[in-house]
Amino acid sequence: MYASMAAADAELDASAAASMLSGYRANNGLTAVTIDPELMKLADAQARAMATHDKMDHNVIRDFGERLKIAGYKSTVAAENIGAGYHTLAEAFSGWRDSPPHRKNMLLEGVSRIGIAAAYSPQSKYRVFWALILARPGDGRG
Repeated sequence: MYASMAAADAELDASAAASMLSGYRANNGLTAVTIDPELMKLADAQARAMATHDKMDHNVIRDFGERLKIAGYKSTVAAENIGAGYHTLAEAFSGWRDSPPHRKNMLLEGVSRIGIAAAYSPQSKYRVFWALILARPGDGRG
């Protein structure tokens, strides 16, 4: 499937993810999202932690709210989708769209920024772990 972590990373185009998600949100009467470098780092840490521990769990590092707080990320609204076993962005997006709680997060009113990451774990039955964070910054960044 993938020869290396770099190959898995190449599968994830954050701009394409933001565009795909923005289109989905627009079709549902919601605002677009843009990439947030801080959320990209947080999503990457979550995806890599799940891959390292071979465990799909929001709390593999610590609680989502705690991770935001520790990183100093202030938000008025935030949500996280995780996944495992999807080999492409399209598969992950489709899986989240078809899951009511994940779809609810993707269609969360007021979010304007995202961070998304995938981490490869060759020894895992899942092989690829995903994290998507959606938020609206609470410090006036919009």
